[in-house]
Amino acid sequence: MGKRPIVVDLFAGVGGFSLGFEQAGFDVKVAIEIDPVHAAIHKFNFPDCVVLPYSITELSGKDIREQSDIGQQNIDCVIGGAPCQGYSLMGKRAFDDPRNYLVRDFWRVVLELEPSYFVFENVKGLTQGKHQYFLEEFINKFENNGYVIRQPWQVLNAANYEVPQKRERLFLLGAKKGLTLPNYPAPITRLANDNRDLPLVPTCKDALDDLPEAEEFECLLYCDRVATENWGNPSQYSAEMRCLNDNSWYFAYKRHWNPQILTSSRRTNHTQVSRQRFQATTPGKIEPVSRFFKLAEDSVANTLRAGTNAARGAHTAPRPIHYHSPRCITVREMARIGGFSDWFQFHVTKWHGARQIGNAVPPPVARAIALEIRNCLGVKPTIPQKILNLGDSKLLSMTMKQAANYWQVAVQIKRNRC
Repeated sequence: MGKRPIVVDLFAGVGGFSLGFEQAGFDVKVAIEIDPVHAAIHKFNFPDCVVLPYSITELSGKDIREQSDIGQQNIDCVIGGAPCQGYSLMGKRAFDDPRNYLVRDFWRVVLELEPSYFVFENVKGLTQGKHQYFLEEFINKFENNGYVIRQPWQVLNAANYEVPQKRERLFLLGAKKGLTLPNYPAPITRLANDNRDLPLVPTCKDALDDLPEAEEFECLLYCDRVATENWGNPSQYSAEMRCLNDNSWYFAYKRHWNPQILTSSRRTNHTQVSRQRFQATTPGKIEPVSRFFKLAEDSVANTLRAGTNAARGAHTAPRPIHYHSPRCITVREMARIGGFSDWFQFHVTKWHGARQIGNAVPPPVARAIALEIRNCLGVKPTIPQKILNLGDSKLLSMTMKQAANYWQVAVQIKRNRC
């Protein structure tokens, strides 16, 4: 079997970026994630990946190589979306503003690791108004230090890459000078109001309609999983999410899992008053009291957001209302809308699970980008024969303190994704 290209994932979260690159034929050797709960979920889903549960500010490129099995091997790609802390709008030295230390550390670690390629992801707001100055300065830092970036940079909408969600994010693709520079991936699906000659993006109905109705199971009020045969007829999209055929895995490692168990599906016990309001809300509109968005079965979801972490008050971002059930959607339903395969599991609590998906790069978007980089590398992809066992189920239910103890780190979450 041919050698798979090596990836390091900075700010890895639970691994949306990682999964997309693995599906494209890469091996994600190292994931760096400061949040111990996120790090535990990444370890569960990627058992062969070395997870470093530290702040990137504490690590050098040498540390990353020494604490993994990469050693002196060439790293083919570094990926990551540095959390946005606020960008300086005053003066001309935005890159040196102390609030932007995580973006600076992304730049620093890339230069220390010297990968052939890198992918930087961030919020669309970085491209607007005076924030553009910071973006230009960031690009210049790379181009003055041996890298070139594909310009103009692009904001990619997940809905253009088979994801049933409107989610726009900035991506920068960089390469060492002298290497083939990757293109931004061309859209492969379109929204209904887009006249391009492309297939329509899967809808919320395509994504969710085959899932068992969570409210049919009393036990899901107290746990997040249940064994059931109540699966509906899958659409092409949901069949892929369920991995009903070998092609659904692309070039990722298959996992040992039970497809008859509905996971990440703990119910919310809504009041009858809330249910009546949800039922009365027009699909595709905002419920006026809760401000929750109600999904429309023939359209895509709005952007799934993460909410804030414990250091910012632990506010839960609103989960959308289901298009036919008067309730908020489950974490598994969010995962379907985010492009995660059903074998991929999240924290058992709704709060952690929802923010993990809201923070993540949708795997199909990551996969589309990874394919462009793989083409530049000239690597022939291989389907791995090894089947992985998922990690210890205890990793899915740890509190912040338990996860910190597991990793033997202090709880020091001081950042938030946007």
